[in-house]
Amino acid sequence: MEISAQDIKKLREITGAGIMDCKQALNEANGDFEKAIEWLRQKGLSALAKRAEREAKEGLIDAYIHFQGRVGVLIEVNCETDFVARNEEFKKFVHDLAMQVAAQAPLYVSREDVPDELIEKERQIYFEQMKDENKPDHIKEKIVEGKMEKFYEQVCLLDQSFIKNPDIKIKDYLGEMAAKLGENIVIRRFVRFELGEHS
Repeated sequence: MEISAQDIKKLREITGAGIMDCKQALNEANGDFEKAIEWLRQKGLSALAKRAEREAKEGLIDAYIHFQGRVGVLIEVNCETDFVARNEEFKKFVHDLAMQVAAQAPLYVSREDVPDELIEKERQIYFEQMKDENKPDHIKEKIVEGKMEKFYEQVCLLDQSFIKNPDIKIKDYLGEMAAKLGENIVIRRFVRFELGEHS
């Protein structure tokens, strides 16, 4: 598979890893960015992995109100220094995230936050939907995994496509911002209110 210089550059921006490492990671992952990032992190080559070990205690809480006051979001995003917390790009990033939550209504920040019982329940529903289909178990398992990916894209903020640029996911946007600002950035929590909705 031919890996383009543009893809290498993009992976480098996200992870902060070297050019040759990024090229090798993309080759190992057959061009899949998420697998390439994972590969770099496992090898300890990603600056993202090193940054993730540093503590993020500064940051920003932002509010976004939309639809004539019918939807409101509060979000907390942390970084390492007050300097970055006051940076205009960081502020814009946090505000973009608040808009994303307002528009796409995720329930959790990441996959790790989704309760195990909910994951199990979803998997069972998908298996149940295929019970009358005459397919081998390993094919059913693949189909369920595909449906689970779609489920995560709906309920997890980090897995959602960015509303302002659907070609990237929120986790990619987060990686780019962390690489650009040179700090560990963590989406800590959010709450979304919709008029008339009971939590």
